[in-house]
Amino acid sequence: MGETMSIVMFVTVLAVCLGLAIFRASIQSWLLAVVVLVFWVASESRISPGALQISYLVLGTIIAILGVPQLRRRLVSRPMLGLFRRLLPPISATEQEALEAGTVWWEGDLFNGLPDWDKLLAIPKPSLSAAELSFLDHEVTQLCAMLDDWDITGQRHDLPPEVWQFLKERGFFGIIIPKEYGGLQFSAQAHSAIVAKVASRSWSAAVTVMVPNSLGPAELLLHYGTDEQKQRYLRRLAVGAEVPCFALTGPFAGSDAGAIPDLGVVCRGDFGARKNVLGIRLNWEKRYITLAPVATLLGLAFKLHDPERLLGGEVELGITLALIPTDTPGVEIGRRHDPLGAAFLNGPTVGRDVFIPLEQIIGGVEQVGRGWRMLMECLAAGRAISLPSSATGGMQLAARTSGAYARVRKQFKLPIGKFEGIEEPLARIAGHTYLVDSARRLTASAVDLGEKPAVVSAIVKYHATERARMVINDAMDVHGGKGICLGPNNYLGRSYQQMPIAITVEGANILTRSLMIFGQGVVRSHPYVLKEMSATRLEDPERALMYFDLALFGHISFVLSNMARSFLFGLTDGWVVPVPRQRETFRYFQRLTRYASAFALMSDAVMLAFGGGLKRHETISGRMGDVLSQLYLASAALKRFEDDGRPADDQPLLDWALGDALYRIQQALDGVLANLPGYLRWPLRVLVFPYGLHLRPPSDRLVHQLAQRLMQPGAMRDRLTAGMYLPAGEVEAVGALEAALESTLRCEAVLQRVEAAAREGRLTAHQEPEQIREAQEKGVISADERALLERDYALRRRVIMVDDFATLD
Repeated sequence: MGETMSIVMFVTVLAVCLGLAIFRASIQSWLLAVVVLVFWVASESRISPGALQISYLVLGTIIAILGVPQLRRRLVSRPMLGLFRRLLPPISATEQEALEAGTVWWEGDLFNGLPDWDKLLAIPKPSLSAAELSFLDHEVTQLCAMLDDWDITGQRHDLPPEVWQFLKERGFFGIIIPKEYGGLQFSAQAHSAIVAKVASRSWSAAVTVMVPNSLGPAELLLHYGTDEQKQRYLRRLAVGAEVPCFALTGPFAGSDAGAIPDLGVVCRGDFGARKNVLGIRLNWEKRYITLAPVATLLGLAFKLHDPERLLGGEVELGITLALIPTDTPGVEIGRRHDPLGAAFLNGPTVGRDVFIPLEQIIGGVEQVGRGWRMLMECLAAGRAISLPSSATGGMQLAARTSGAYARVRKQFKLPIGKFEGIEEPLARIAGHTYLVDSARRLTASAVDLGEKPAVVSAIVKYHATERARMVINDAMDVHGGKGICLGPNNYLGRSYQQMPIAITVEGANILTRSLMIFGQGVVRSHPYVLKEMSATRLEDPERALMYFDLALFGHISFVLSNMARSFLFGLTDGWVVPVPRQRETFRYFQRLTRYASAFALMSDAVMLAFGGGLKRHETISGRMGDVLSQLYLASAALKRFEDDGRPADDQPLLDWALGDALYRIQQALDGVLANLPGYLRWPLRVLVFPYGLHLRPPSDRLVHQLAQRLMQPGAMRDRLTAGMYLPAGEVEAVGALEAALESTLRCEAVLQRVEAAAREGRLTAHQEPEQIREAQEKGVISADERALLERDYALRRRVIMVDDFATLD
């Protein structure tokens, strides 16, 4: 009995200690767990008193060294600090600024390995003010009604003059500008909803709206401009009196924007009537600049040199930003690129010996050399809104039209959506759209909370545009010939044609996935890595040692905890994870926590394996970025499901989205493990996948369920496409398709009676219109039913027909 009680007490104490170690991740709790284990082993084993004393002495020494900060710093942390300084790869100024830019948000919880789901669910549900809702319902709807995308892209190659005027007069260029400067001062959530709705009608118009409100003069002025600059420019930008553009990319500096060769030299010169002004002489060559052909105010990124030290500092002053009116002598604009047939105005700009006074530097002389950090911080917010929103609008259009078309269009006497080959792409369209729209909403909420989520913005930019490409490809497959013939009745072709633009801009997707998401995230969002790096750069040796010691041993405890968590959660498939107990979702929370712990452990493993060379192992970084991205996207889907009140109709959407995300996480982790050195690969595989790989993609049954719901009018379909523009009436192609879907379902039973009569030989006509007439004449259907079927036939014919032209100019 005594022996049994001893074992029970030991197990209880050890479990408490391990629980503290696993969930609190402190070095003291790990030491306590080790002490309990050693003392129990010693008491239960037949070790000689001398050996026992030696064991206690060794254990006491280790505890003294690790548990007493002064000893630990002197004997362990000091030599480790020197080693870190020697091994740490050099970081350029632009890399350092990129790492320090923005804020760490939910991705920090994911890197921590133990996400606080209550914190996520406590984020306020996205909502819009009365003014924002009114603007969406009236001004944005009116704008969409004015847009004819075939006329814009196929005829004019520009927005009509009346649309340009409407955009300026109704404040579309001042969405983010405060009311005190004449802007709308809308939330990021409203900004996102506006762009998404316009994008569901015309991508060219959406780009024209989003660029002045994204990375550019207005946002830079709001954050960094002097009071005089704000007063001078923001009011004019808000009402469209100034058309802005921002020039960063050039022929020799694309993804490597820090390598821009464009040069400004501090000197004296004449500016208008002002003589001998201290300023900057600039030369630049930029390309791919949206709105540059018609811009009146150009934001410019360049490297500033001060060879005569007129500003009293260094010669190489770094990347600097300035505002330049385009009527300044030497500025060249007006020429256009043709980005895959898109009609938004995009083109090059050149500056030849352009002289500007120092007050044209954004933020004044105090901001000289801080341009790269300014860009990174503004890009973190701007990239989180513009492209995810425009991608969402296009995906919603594809989802709604593909579901309707798959139900209306028949082949082999069946709606094409009844075929499993069509169900697969329909389910993917719905699932990806749900996931991306969820991420759009959550990320906009982060911006409204004051975050500048650099890593999250990279995640949503990459996955929104990549999944939009998947969705538009699937939508084109569903539509077949209807999708490939351009014309007024084609609502998909231009999106398909122009999708690579979104993939390329604001950080090319290959770069974003392989270098930015994990490469930047593992330093910026890891709970200890940036602290360790920062400590190595402190000049005060005592402060450096103190901060490094805290970070290093916090990191060691963190790794041990993640090892224990990963193995425990893997053995139980997450069942022991304490999470919110909502019946429909708690298993998803548990499994995501399991894989967050595995991701945190694997993050440290790849840093150990590749060290400073990790950024050259882009496939490994890309796969780790995939895991982080799927964790974030799945978090967004769960948050959205909870915000929407856990609607039963949306359960298939959530199940598909989470099933797909979890499967992708598993496969990405397996891909990383397969490419780690053997000394890490096998131990980690046991910790992360103790039973092997067991997750599967969404089942055929779920695919069928989701596809069928997408083809039916209802709450799920309406929530999935909420906020997109739906034209009134049956004149336009999308409106006619909506009417055809409703008519098809209403007439289905009546049409089945006609088809049955034809099979039985009671009808002799072969073409559907004649069959309908004959069926009414022979009493199979009534006159009212005939009218319904004739209208239904006309609508179905209307939506499956494609455009043709006498000539193609």
